[in-house]
Amino acid sequence: MNKVNSPLIGKNLTDLKEMCEKHVVEPFRAKQLFNWLYSNDINGFNDLTNLPKEFINILKLDHCIHPLEFVQSTKSNSELTNKFLFKTSSGSLIESVLMNEGNRVTLCLSTQVGCALDCKFCATAKMGFKENLNSGEILDQYLLIRQKVKKPITNIVFMGMGEPFLNYKNVIKAAHLLHSPDGINMSTKRITISTAGVISKIKRFTKEKEKFKLAISLNGTTNEQRSLIMPITLKNSLDDLLDASKKYTESSNRWLTFEYVLLKERNDTVEDANRLITLLTEVQRCKLNVIPYNEIDGEFQRPNQNQIQAFMNKLRSAQFPVTIRWSKGTDIDAGCGQLAIKNNSM
Repeated sequence: MNKVNSPLIGKNLTDLKEMCEKHVVEPFRAKQLFNWLYSNDINGFNDLTNLPKEFINILKLDHCIHPLEFVQSTKSNSELTNKFLFKTSSGSLIESVLMNEGNRVTLCLSTQVGCALDCKFCATAKMGFKENLNSGEILDQYLLIRQKVKKPITNIVFMGMGEPFLNYKNVIKAAHLLHSPDGINMSTKRITISTAGVISKIKRFTKEKEKFKLAISLNGTTNEQRSLIMPITLKNSLDDLLDASKKYTESSNRWLTFEYVLLKERNDTVEDANRLITLLTEVQRCKLNVIPYNEIDGEFQRPNQNQIQAFMNKLRSAQFPVTIRWSKGTDIDAGCGQLAIKNNSM
């Protein structure tokens, strides 16, 4: 059986120091290696020009640089959105989406292969759950795409394939690697982690005082309504979710974003808008993003323009900020809720 080398991407400074200690290498080499991995676009061991050859030879025996293999990219007709396809070491395929809006360049990262939550309107849900991505596989999407684009990536959202909070440990580690001043050095204000409402992990995120931005997919204004489209509600009730959200904003003194996918005849009435105002007014320091549904092959549809306008008009009286977010890249199935690998092998 061929030996599988362990990727270096995904290791934090503590991991690298332990590796140096194991191989009796000077501790300061760990920081040098960390800087190479995350501050520079490297693809092979020959790029590590200031490390001793003996150390590089040790690394070659047990490690490789990247955990992912780039497969292809697909550009939207608008040229504002680009979708990237990667293969993991296990042979699974994942997608990432890059979105351009003025000087803002946002990368949407996947955290799992497929998803277990079975949200009825989401294409990824149709894949079922395959596996969690490790921290290196999550982060390597950023590092490999960074090599392929001209403009610097300014923002990260953990909103791609999978539920980030069902892969909590690896997601948080990847986020900290993105933020590390010794490496990529991205501000926590530019890193957003999204969840469909895993309450236990929202509480953990709050308790651990993580400084990354938090977004919650709401998509319903009553427990019954939300349960029909998001089965996670059966064990994570809307009331409990809103309570955890309120405690997060009170404890962290940070803004929380609620995402609301607008579905025809499911959650798009003026009454729904009224209930949203009532529910979210109780959560201080929150804002609402309304996302008209991006259609996939299935039972759900986007409301017509008149219905969307009526919904938004009612929200004008809200005491919290409200924006409507039209997804980019829907022509290449790169919009919100459209990511899916129809044949998960190549």
